[in-house]
Amino acid sequence: MTDVVIIGAGLTGLSTAYQLIQSGQTRVHILERQPRIGGVIHSHSEDGFIYESGPTTGVIGSIELAELLEAFPDVVQMAEPSAKRRLILKDGCFYPLPSGGKSGVKTPLITLWDKLRLLGEPFRKRGINPDETIAELVVRRLGRSYLDYAVDPFIGGIYAGDPKKLVTRYAIPKLYALEQNYGSFIRGAMAKRKEPKQPKAELITREVFSTRGGLSELISHLATAIGHERIHLSASDCTLKPRPGGGWQVYYHQGEELHELVANHVITTCPAQELTQLLPFLSEQDLAPIASLRYAPVVQIAWGMKHVTLPHFYAFGGLVPSREDKELLGILNPGACFPDRAPLGGSLLSIFLGGMRAPQLIDASDEELIELATDRVHSYLGITQRPDLLRLFRHRYAIPQYEASSEARLERIGHLEANYPGLHLAGAVRDGIGISDRVRQAKILADELSTNL
Repeated sequence: MTDVVIIGAGLTGLSTAYQLIQSGQTRVHILERQPRIGGVIHSHSEDGFIYESGPTTGVIGSIELAELLEAFPDVVQMAEPSAKRRLILKDGCFYPLPSGGKSGVKTPLITLWDKLRLLGEPFRKRGINPDETIAELVVRRLGRSYLDYAVDPFIGGIYAGDPKKLVTRYAIPKLYALEQNYGSFIRGAMAKRKEPKQPKAELITREVFSTRGGLSELISHLATAIGHERIHLSASDCTLKPRPGGGWQVYYHQGEELHELVANHVITTCPAQELTQLLPFLSEQDLAPIASLRYAPVVQIAWGMKHVTLPHFYAFGGLVPSREDKELLGILNPGACFPDRAPLGGSLLSIFLGGMRAPQLIDASDEELIELATDRVHSYLGITQRPDLLRLFRHRYAIPQYEASSEARLERIGHLEANYPGLHLAGAVRDGIGISDRVRQAKILADELSTNL
């Protein structure tokens, strides 16, 4: 017997358990299918390099994440000032993304017509299509070059997605709210600066961070605070069954041994495609609006060089517009953001390929992918040396795509939670995909449960 069972020991599951325990709810168990914790967060240390096979950094974009990091001050690592510099590829060269009015006027990324057209943005009509895509919204309010060389590459970097498919009110809800609430991006940004700030708003710094030794250190500290005895690894074939009198039976295997837990609440944090097996009491039709969620497949390559520095690429990284390159999403430079990521005098890059613009790359051979990455770092960065470290990772279900189907998915999640008390469908199937989003969802869910237990 327990109060809460959490399915998945990724950041969402661990953060939820941590918040529950901090509030005094100690009867919590976490089931993880893999033999390790962390989910997509996985740091590696090898031959003087510290690299990630998942998210490379986080951004302090919510109060909940800021407060979580304050609990582990000894391991939090803020990025170097170079992280503020973002580059965009155009005509084979990387240019800095404008950071102010003067650089915005001079940038070659945006056409002169669209720069002039920006002056009229506050006076354009508010959109009326609730399912307007990001591409449609940006072209309507700002112009084509803003889409091609500002928004499209960032959508490729964040969602590995297609701005022509992602719906603004789900994928970038803050941008959607600016227009809907204030009639304009510019007017909205100016108005929000004058509005009273919510309590603790100063904690949202938007700074880039990691943890010493890689993001897995944050995961390790969360697990220690939770208690390893509450985390059950290699828990395979997990299924849930509602109990007639209320609560849930949770079955799982560890090796050949079948285990059972009885809980008042069950929180799922797994990807949408795993819910059919996890919830066998629901029909395929019941789960269809959720299970149909599309995921961008991404290939990630860690590229380390011990004796090569890249002063011309001293930045958070370079993002790639789809009109410039259909296969490369971006090249990040964690070695410039965190000096301990590479040996002194060396460099570490994280190369991302595929996404929704080239999903077929997930099935390409290692040789083809390495050849593609080698060609791009040579063409765009001038690197001719062979790397000292080269590691390739495939993520077939990397990032959920918040497209037009999102409304039906969220409605079905709400319907199932209402009809099956104690069932909570969480994770990146809803509420955002970033580290800040995951921690914020965890805190809200833990607060809700703490009042009901």
